[in-house]
Amino acid sequence: QLQAFGGGLVQAGVSLRLSCAPSGRTFSGYSIGWFRQAPGSEREFVAAITWTAGKFYYMGPVQDRFTISRDKAKGTVSLQMFDLKPEDTAVYYCAARQGTNVVRTSEAFDYWGQGTLVTVSS
Repeated sequence: QLQAFGGGLVQAGVSLRLSCAPSGRTFSGYSIGWFRQAPGSEREFVAAITWTAGKFYYMGPVQDRFTISRDKAKGTVSLQMFDLKPEDTAVYYCAARQGTNVVRTSEAFDYWGQGTLVTVSS
């Protein structure tokens, strides 16, 4: 299982940092992704990173505002979000899959966190 935390209610333009930690395992040999699901919308890929090599990939609309990173000392993966917009409002999920390639499809991920809600007010 994974634990995602750091969500909250913020105003547009501010930054927020989400973190994802594994429970009972480490991220070694895994790729970790962030997905989000807005009300009434399908879950969409946001960003992903491989734990070992640190390869990453972003969804186009967020690549200039979001940064995914891994902290090997803490064993966590973070999603730093800058200049948040109301359209970023969603439940954000972290997910993990074994493998060293960056994958963007949710079906490829085996482990999921419970989600953390990010609400951006205008």
